[in-house]
Amino acid sequence: MLHHISIPARDPAHVAAVLAALMKGRSFPFPGPLDGAFMALNGDAQGTAIEVYPETTLLVPGADEAPVVFTPGAAASHGAFHALLSVPTDRAAIEAIGAREGWRTKFCGRGVPGAPPAFHLIEFWIENRVLLELVTPDIVEEYTRSMQFDSMETVTQARIAATRGIEGTFA
Repeated sequence: MLHHISIPARDPAHVAAVLAALMKGRSFPFPGPLDGAFMALNGDAQGTAIEVYPETTLLVPGADEAPVVFTPGAAASHGAFHALLSVPTDRAAIEAIGAREGWRTKFCGRGVPGAPPAFHLIEFWIENRVLLELVTPDIVEEYTRSMQFDSMETVTQARIAATRGIEGTFA
């Protein structure tokens, strides 16, 4: 179970406030040793939170037995990180928040190319560079059903069949 993640942002306070609105939660200054960081807290029993760090923050291992060190670094325009979150907000409200912020927000499906989608989600691009995939209460079951072992084995076999004979694929 995922309890919290951290993401970079140019404006951590604003991004945390927007995320709190999506989660129907609240935002707070980050209580850890990182100036300028904020967090969006859901307030649920699992302690679900998204920590929002200044975009130039790097996390590096501490020396010997020391914990993680927050250190300055270079900002990245995009990266391979993303997370899928269930939110209690409906699609129309998410799209309205995205439009208000000027952030790309798109309803789409995921699955094997050329096959019907295994599930749907909303791509919500924080500051148009960090991807959060959002599932709403009406589509969360579709996602959880597709992430079971039997469903994933079926999808994997379909993906292998679709790519068989193409050099450099799973086949």
